[in-house]
Amino acid sequence: MNLESHGHEHSADRVLLLMATRLKWFVGSLAVVFAVILGSYWYYQVVRGEHYGRLAENNRLRILRLDAPRGLIYDHTGQLLAENTPTFRLLIVRGRSADLEKSLAFAADILGSDRKDLERSLERYRGVGSDVPVLLAEELELNQVARFEVSILEHPEFEVSASRRRLYRHSDQTAHLLGYLSEPTAAEQDRDPTLAAADMIGRSGVERLRDRTLRGTAGERTVVVDSRGRLVSEEDVDRLDAVPGESVHLTVDLRLQQEAQSLLGDKVGAIVALDPRDGAVRAMASSPSFDPNGFAGRLNQEDWERIVGAPNRPLQNRAIQNTYPPGSVFKIVMAVAGLAEGLIHPEERIWCGGATRIYDRRWRCWQSRGHGRLNLRGALQHSCDIYFYRQGMKMGIETIARHARRLGLGEPTGIEFPSEREGLVPDAEWSLTSRGLPWYPGETVSVAIGQGPLLTTPLQVAVMTAAVANGGFLVRPYVLAGGARRPEPIGLDAGVVAFVADALANVVETGTGRSARNPVVTVAGKTGTAQVIAQATWTRSEDLPSEHADHAWFTSYAPVAAPELVVVVFLEHGGRGSEVAAPLARRMHESYFGASPQT
Repeated sequence: MNLESHGHEHSADRVLLLMATRLKWFVGSLAVVFAVILGSYWYYQVVRGEHYGRLAENNRLRILRLDAPRGLIYDHTGQLLAENTPTFRLLIVRGRSADLEKSLAFAADILGSDRKDLERSLERYRGVGSDVPVLLAEELELNQVARFEVSILEHPEFEVSASRRRLYRHSDQTAHLLGYLSEPTAAEQDRDPTLAAADMIGRSGVERLRDRTLRGTAGERTVVVDSRGRLVSEEDVDRLDAVPGESVHLTVDLRLQQEAQSLLGDKVGAIVALDPRDGAVRAMASSPSFDPNGFAGRLNQEDWERIVGAPNRPLQNRAIQNTYPPGSVFKIVMAVAGLAEGLIHPEERIWCGGATRIYDRRWRCWQSRGHGRLNLRGALQHSCDIYFYRQGMKMGIETIARHARRLGLGEPTGIEFPSEREGLVPDAEWSLTSRGLPWYPGETVSVAIGQGPLLTTPLQVAVMTAAVANGGFLVRPYVLAGGARRPEPIGLDAGVVAFVADALANVVETGTGRSARNPVVTVAGKTGTAQVIAQATWTRSEDLPSEHADHAWFTSYAPVAAPELVVVVFLEHGGRGSEVAAPLARRMHESYFGASPQT
């Protein structure tokens, strides 16, 4: 009995010992767990507390970008040319959407657009983080704004923001001068961290020329949002105001610019007007033109291709980006060069019977019946080709080319706009370098009347004309107010310039430029008609297919006694300069000088 009791007591002791051991392990394990918890708490709250505090703060704070108003653009009289108008834009934060396809379908229903179009719009933001708001649509109507606002609980991925849209008050009349805007590419954003995906930057004209100053500097505001990204309070936690872009003033006269574009109408060509005293551009019109307001919003690929592929390339500024043979306006260079070199004697007379043989080839004058016997003044007055053929042979291509460059041809004029073409003044060296051929004397005969490989822009012709009008100084055209540069003397004898200027006045009074005469102001000028194709027999330009019709030129300045305005009119395939270009120059001078007659 005692042995049995002793056995039971021994078993009970073992059970108690086992339980005590397990309890110690449990307590030890529990202590370890608590130690880990306390250690983790200490690590995350003390060691990494600041870091995770910032993350928590970021979950309730959002930084919103404040767009800077783009600077305004004015003409030289203070007339507003480009401004900003309020508009509403739809942004989407793709990371907040549970189903992006359904989100776009919802937006398309409100916008009245196709979901596929919205998907294509988002393609441009493929490299942008999904938590960054990106532009989905512009120019929302008020009822569309209201529908997105009341749906914010169901669709927190959408945000409507008030913004500004560029407005060009005078549309196509100032398009080539002011240029247009478009969104930056991904590469441009990489190069310039101040650019956002939905920004607009200048692509041409003044908008491109002064883009950085016009754009201003964006600001930002920090606001409180809830877990779904909705604005909790309108009060800013922090704010850095945007700096508006600087306004720009131009040398352009809006009234004259509008007149130039109106005169061109549906013609293809350009009109340039500048002050010969310092080169200030008063008008620069190119036709066909385009509406830059179409670029101020989002231009889809189809619309872009339609504009780029339009006949006659409306985006090209023909005043500076296209080159053409100058035709008979180049006879101004011939007269200056011949007199300056003593190779032309003003009273020397040359017979014009309508055609002549030079280097075993028959060369025609534009006047098939001829002009009779002419001196230099008469040759300019009636634009006799035979006279200048003969003088060109005497002068040679090197002399002609040297004086053409002296008068500003064959190189950029220096106007602020990029992409200006330099034109071409050929000579023997150019022929060997570019064509691998020697220069042939017969080519000099063509260049003498502004044909052959000779090429100029309308603005270059304006600079050339200004040098005669101002007494022998080369001006550098400019469009930004305050951008005048001192005209450079070209080293011509005053008597040479005075003779040519007086002869150009005769051109308008009694010669081929009579259609530029007007009762408002006295005008000096020179007509020009440039052949597009070689003709074996004389054919009137109006009888040729339109694409083969002659180019029409007229260059001029007024008043004759104290020139203030140079006007160059160029019409592509327009016909005779005396018939179609000179009348437009007359209208330009009348518009600029008003109704009071000036001498």
